[in-house]
Formats: sequence, structure tokens, C-alpha cells
Amino acid sequence: MPLVPVLQAELHHGFFDRGPFVSYILAGTRYEMEASTTSCLSVASALNVMWYGRSHGCCPPNRFTAGCSRTFNRLPLPRVEKAKLMKRFPAKSCTRSPLTQYCQRLVSLTSLLSIAFLTAPTSAQQAAPAFAPAHPVRSLQPSVQAAPANLPPAINNAPTKSTSDLEAVISEGQSLEQDGRWVEALSHYDEAVREFPESQGLRTRRTLAHIHVDIDRRFADSSYTQFLTLTSQDQAMGMYQEICLKVNSHYVHNPNWMRIAWRGTASLDVAVTKPAFQEQYLRGVSAERITTFRNMLRNDVNKRPVKSRSDAMDLLRYSAQIASQHLNIPVSATIGEYCAGAISSLDQYSAYLTSAQLDDVYSQIEGNFVGLGIELKATDDSLLIVKVIPGGPAERSGIKAGDRIVAVEGKSTLDISTEKAADMLKGVQGSFVNVSLDSEARGPRTLRVRRERVNVPCVEDIGIIDSSNGTGYFRLTSFQKTTSRDVDQALWKLHRMGMKSLIIDVRSNPGGLLTASVEVADKFIPEGTLVSTRGRSAREDYDYKAHRVGTWRVPLIVLIDKDTASASEIFAGAIHDLGRGTILGERSYGKGSVQGIFPLSISRSGVRLTTAKFYSPNGQAISERGVSPHHTIHQVAKPSDSLDIAQSGMPTEDDDAVVAAACAMARKLTVANRQK
Repeated sequence: MPLVPVLQAELHHGFFDRGPFVSYILAGTRYEMEASTTSCLSVASALNVMWYGRSHGCCPPNRFTAGCSRTFNRLPLPRVEKAKLMKRFPAKSCTRSPLTQYCQRLVSLTSLLSIAFLTAPTSAQQAAPAFAPAHPVRSLQPSVQAAPANLPPAINNAPTKSTSDLEAVISEGQSLEQDGRWVEALSHYDEAVREFPESQGLRTRRTLAHIHVDIDRRFADSSYTQFLTLTSQDQAMGMYQEICLKVNSHYVHNPNWMRIAWRGTASLDVAVTKPAFQEQYLRGVSAERITTFRNMLRNDVNKRPVKSRSDAMDLLRYSAQIASQHLNIPVSATIGEYCAGAISSLDQYSAYLTSAQLDDVYSQIEGNFVGLGIELKATDDSLLIVKVIPGGPAERSGIKAGDRIVAVEGKSTLDISTEKAADMLKGVQGSFVNVSLDSEARGPRTLRVRRERVNVPCVEDIGIIDSSNGTGYFRLTSFQKTTSRDVDQALWKLHRMGMKSLIIDVRSNPGGLLTASVEVADKFIPEGTLVSTRGRSAREDYDYKAHRVGTWRVPLIVLIDKDTASASEIFAGAIHDLGRGTILGERSYGKGSVQGIFPLSISRSGVRLTTAKFYSPNGQAISERGVSPHHTIHQVAKPSDSLDIAQSGMPTEDDDAVVAAACAMARKLTVANRQK
């Protein structure tokens, strides 16, 4: 998407003051000239960016003229042709120097090169909030390695998406926004950005949805609201300072403090419109007062320069002061929004973690948690039970996948948010919770379920999937502390069952511990680099090597899909690049970054920070590229409501096209292995 309409909309909404806008003008020129192939269109876009800033008094004449001259000289046209073009456009009257007239004439050439860059902002961009963050100067540069020209056919031959397709996607997302279905909107925009990676408008909508979802989750979390109530102003300010220090020390890129501060302001701007925030802090406050305050954020707070960590701290103090004076918002609540916004501004994987969320992260790492032993998906009016963990209290109570939770402790999910209902299911080990369920098969019922510590299996459906050929199979659902041990147990079990080839299914595996994925890959690869990490700090640079001892040499097939992410991509990428096995399925998600968990000393909360990028053995960045299969196979969607429900038991060749192809491949590999 051209930069001009985006910048025009953001300047119009007051997102930029003149100083920052100049930097965006220059950054836009560099982006179009360096990140794109030099063409008439890219030159036109760059000239329009500079001219728009000049016409609004945002770009000094010296920068404007110098930039235009350099940009026009990049036109991929012979010098004679450039001269002919110049003669077709007379210079406009101007009191400035002849050089400025010359540059104005150059800008007029853009009407010949590409009139599309002069159009007004789209409706989606106009609807964006005043604080919808744009990319900082740093992030305008490509953050991953450029894709090679010889991409696999599955990528090169993908159908081209049209402008009408993009408009339809944005329209659908805005419909979800208007209905307040922010979780679905965020999921929708995540998928859309993968289809339209160049669309700045979609990224802006995704950012807005992300802010809404984060606020909803925080205020449905009792640990967070209690923390705000019990925290003093000095403690809250100390937490923000600690977060800034951790970002400065550990984040993979140099922090952009202007973006960090503005994302905090954006979070506060959205928070004051949310019912949960208003119920907590703005009872009896009129809509007019809230609107006046939001205008102050746009026209006052947002115009303050932020160039350093101390500037960000000063802006926070000022915002907290006016929020307290005009809306009587507690200082700790304002700081809470800036803390969450600071981390969320970095990238889509970095996040502020409430006390409860931090406990959940540790539980995922350890492979166990205190609860009912169910996996949930939020719907419009209930919580759908997607999966019941074997041996857990929910299974013993008769709860099954497909049941819907319609009330918790007598409170209907129609009256409280699904996030709040899910939070009410949590509690201390040994306590009980009353859960009201409904299902088509058994109708409504209420159960009293004991909360217990539940071990979450990461290796499932272990068995011989093709007995005639001795093809073993198991599914890896995550990479946690117990994964290496559990995979060893699965391999020896399959060995005793007569395994001659193996299918490892990491479809829909969201990842987990980097070290766990390395340990699993090491079981199949005798030598070489499995994965490399690179960060801003030298301590994040590391090459993980394979060890020959204990290597399994069984023919291997790995199944991946678009939801295979992070640590599972490390495993699949190592198998792919080192030629150890065959990869089948769809291109993986493309989350090629490493996050570290950092507890905060002032509270029981923490932050998740991206500390490094990881690269496959061939040096390919996984970020936004993913792992490409050797053979692309798409699973046919099942026309049933059971799509959301986790399927238990080993898949069969009849109902899973990818597994069918894997079994056929395994038969060939087994025969070839016998002939060696």
C-alpha cells in the first residue's frame, strides 16, 4: 500500500506533530528507494510523500529540494527522456529559489507517473483512531532476509490478490469491530496480514484490535485489577521504569521511545471508551468529558517530543496528571496502560503479563497447571470446550469436548464477558467451582468440579498408523520441559511395536521452548547446526549443534501447516535444511523470533520480550517466511461444527489427505531403506 495516504490520514488526525512528520517523510523516501525495486511508481510515491509534507509546512525547504533532486535522479529513464518530461510541465510560480521551482516541477511529474498515489485516504484509514501507531523509522527497513528469487512453486504460483479482495477483507474486519467482537477481529486481521503483507491499512487495523483485546483481557483478570488497587503511584512509576530498562537492555532492536510512549497513549485513549474501564474508574463521568479528555491526548500529549527513555517517563507523568485532574483516573491505572502499551508497541509477540498470565506461561513451560483440565474457545455467548485433557477432573466429572459453558458460579456468560467467565474457572488447588453446561446431546446441567493440578501431554496419539508397512505416528502439540523425555518414551514404544518409518505431526503446534525443539531435532540429526539465534546483544548469538550419539535413523516425515509456529518451525526447519526427512503440508506460520520471560521485581507480573531472531541451518530467516514443505498438500475443510473441537485419536488416511500422502511417502521411503 502506498505510504502517502497513510501519512496523510495520520497527519490529518493529529497523530504527528511537524518534527516527527519530517522524519517520516525522509524515512518514506528511504523505504521506497531501498526496500522496493526502483521504478516510476516508487519514485512517484516518494515524491508525493515529500511534497505532501512540504505543502503542510512540515518539511524544510533544504530537505525538500535535496530529497526531490536525489529521488528524481533515481528514475529508471534515460537522461534525454527526463529532459523531455521536464519540458511538458511548466514550473509553478514560487518566491523560493530556482531549485525549489525545479523540485516543484519534479513533483508535478508524479501525475504522469502514477495518479493513484494522489488519491484520498481509504475509509478504513480514515476510521483509524488518532493514536493508531504507524511503523517507526527503524521498522520501515526490512527486518528479515530478502526472499530468494527461486521460491518454491507453492509460494511463487500463489494467486494475486486484487484491491477489491483487500477492500472486502477490511470491510469484514470493520464489521467485527462494530459488533465489538475484537478477538475475532484480531484473528481476522492476523490472517489478512499474511495474505496482504504490504497493506499498512491492515496492520493499523490489527494494531487497533490488539489494543482492544489486551484491555479486555486485563480488566477481566482479577489479578490485574487488584494490583492496580493496591499499588501506589511511586510503585507504579517504578514498574514502568523497570519495564523501560528491560526493553533497553534485552529487546532485539534498539527501542524507539517515541513509538513506545505513543502506544501507551493509544492504550489509554482506547481504555477510557471500554465499559470495563469505565465501570472501574469513570462512573458518572459524561461522554462529553471523556471526549474532551481524548482530544487533549491528541492535541496536547501527543505533540510532546519523545527522543529518549527519560522523555517517555516525562510524557507518562504528564498524561497521568491530566487524567487525574480531568477524569479523576488513579495514577496507577494510567501507568498500567502505559506499561502494557510500551511492551505491545515493540512487536506482536512481546507483551505485558499480568500475575495470572505469568503463572499461565510458567504452567505452559512446566507442562502442568491448576484447573479443570479443559481447553476453551470463546464464542459470542458461551465458552466452547474444545478439548478435555485425559485423566483430569473435567473428564472424571463427565465433561466432554463440544459442551458449552453457559454460566460459572451462577453468573451467565450472557451477563459477563467470556474472558471474565474463563478467569472465574481458575482458583487454588483443591477448591471447587460450579459450572453450568449445555450440549445438544445431554441438554443443560450444572456440575461441581474440583480444581486440581493437571499434567498436559505434549505427545499424543502414539501408534502404528500403517501396520502393513510399520509406519509409526505421533502428534507433537507443544514444546515444553517434558517434551524430550516424552518423545523418547514414544520412540521406544513405537520401536517395540515394529516401527520402520515415522510420521511426526506438528500441525497446529504453536511452539514453546527453543531448547526443547532443539533436543527433539537432535534425536534425528547426527551433525550440523540445528538453529542459530541472533540478537542485539552478543549474549543472544548462539549456534545450536547436533550430536551423533543417540541419533535415530528411521525414515522420517514431518507434517506442518499454516499454524505450525515458533519452536515447531525450528524443528521442521532443521529437518528440512539438513535433508533428514520429508516435509509435507502447508507453509508454516513464520514466527522466527525468540522471546524471554522477565518477572518484574515491583509486582508479581512480568514481560515477554523478543530477544533474538532465529535462522534455519541454511541461514534462512523464519520470520514472515516460515518453512516451505517439500510437497504442498492442503487439508480439505470439514463442513461441520466440529471444526473447533480437537479431534482425539490417531488420524486415518481416509479422513486426512495430508496423512494419506505421508503414509504413501513412508511406504516409498521404507522400500528405499530396505534396498540400501
